[in-house]
Amino acid sequence: MAETRDEFEQEMDNKKEILLSCQNSKNLNSCYNCGEIFTCQTRKDYVDAVYNSMSKGKTEGGFDF
Repeated sequence: MAETRDEFEQEMDNKKEILLSCQNSKNLNSCYNCGEIFTCQTRKDYVDAVYNSMSKGKTEGGFDF
């Protein structure tokens, strides 16, 4: 039976694909090797999407694992 992914998980998957595409375009396997790591909007969007996926959009924390 296939797992149904909620809107937060789907957004995280989307942002992950964008991040991986960016890494691939720069021949990197990690953001840590990129000179733009601290200013990169793509990475920030992915980190935010991961946080939202874990908190299910709640701003007070309460992660759902």
